[in-house]
Amino acid sequence: MSKREYNIAVLLPTHKRTDGLSASAFGLLDLAKDLDSIQFLFGIDNNDSIGQKHFTTVIQPRLDEVNANYMALEFEPLGYAGLNRYFDTLAGHADADWLMCWSDDAIMETQHWDQHIRKCTGEFKLLKVHTHNEHPYSIFPIMPAEWREVTGYLSRHQLIDAEVSQLAYFLDIMKIIDVYVTHDRPDLTGRSVDETAKLKRYFEGNPSDPRDFHYPTFTQGRQTDLNKLVTYMKSTDLDLTYYNNIVAGTQDPWQRMRENDPNKQTGQFEIVQDNTGKTRMVKR
Repeated sequence: MSKREYNIAVLLPTHKRTDGLSASAFGLLDLAKDLDSIQFLFGIDNNDSIGQKHFTTVIQPRLDEVNANYMALEFEPLGYAGLNRYFDTLAGHADADWLMCWSDDAIMETQHWDQHIRKCTGEFKLLKVHTHNEHPYSIFPIMPAEWREVTGYLSRHQLIDAEVSQLAYFLDIMKIIDVYVTHDRPDLTGRSVDETAKLKRYFEGNPSDPRDFHYPTFTQGRQTDLNKLVTYMKSTDLDLTYYNNIVAGTQDPWQRMRENDPNKQTGQFEIVQDNTGKTRMVKR
């Protein structure tokens, strides 16, 4: 495999946020150790005149000032329902070892955050930062480029953090790194709800909705992706003991997730088998 140009690609879709985007982007710039090894990819809707103006008049001059490597892509609006598609399109323009799903309401707190990621290069792990009251999911997933190469995308579903985290827990490849991030979300920090936050809609909790995280199309799809990742791990001699024990029925698949959930922010999940013998992940 040819060497990638950058070590980390920061994928940052944004919509009508000005102060939030500045705090998010500038925090990454100010606290990075080696900007030359980081690629920044921004996604802005073509109907977002506020975001476009802020990017060209505030964000872009700062990026140029520090000689950052960056690209801004224009999107037909996909809404929060299409969040995974924003990330995946940006990832398609990345040339980096790690694909870091970032947000315009995320604020980096750790000096030399990129060094913590760089230390893991070569490992097939899903990296998880400390944030969101220590939620066990990787809220801002940092994924090896091979993940997308193996599955064909970053995530099938809008809830990219839930999807990739569940797969990582099944494979015992979740790795917490010593990086701290403030998720500046109204329900977490008490800040005012802006227009972008009001438009968010999460497709979870109604399995009869074809867009829902637990709709059969998505649960079966995750099983397909799990199989692809297992095949890749076998081909590269990576440890599959935990997963094999799940299949054998001797390992609780959610043990690792519960260990990483000190504040009990997730529900219980189980593997169920349908009448064709296929397994899928279901929340109960």
